[in-house]
Amino acid sequence: MIAVLARIAAAAAGALAGAAVAKELDKPNDERNWHGEIAGVPYDLRTPTVDKLRRAVWDPDNPNVVGPPPFGVGWSVNLARLAAMVQPPTVAPAPTGPRELPAAGRPALPAAHEHPEPSDGQPPLS
Repeated sequence: MIAVLARIAAAAAGALAGAAVAKELDKPNDERNWHGEIAGVPYDLRTPTVDKLRRAVWDPDNPNVVGPPPFGVGWSVNLARLAAMVQPPTVAPAPTGPRELPAAGRPALPAAHEHPEPSDGQPPLS
């Protein structure tokens, strides 16, 4: 099954590449720019440069995860944007200032070893 899907994908890529070349060859020489879209799929048939290859694969300033390829037909994945998306969110550090004291007039809680008197006036049960 996977081999069949791979053959279909390869045939589609080949057909799109052929259509892109045909589209460029149909234009007059001075209008050929060798990049654009064919059937909604981007293509770039110009000679790739190192900078173009790097920007296609790693461009933290680009907000898109996918973009046009540095060479060929299809899309390239911006790994910098993808890495930024999968990083865990940063957690704000806990405040280090003084702790809040009880409000004036509010009794402090009794210590763990003290037993408060019941509020109904009865002595505590032992």
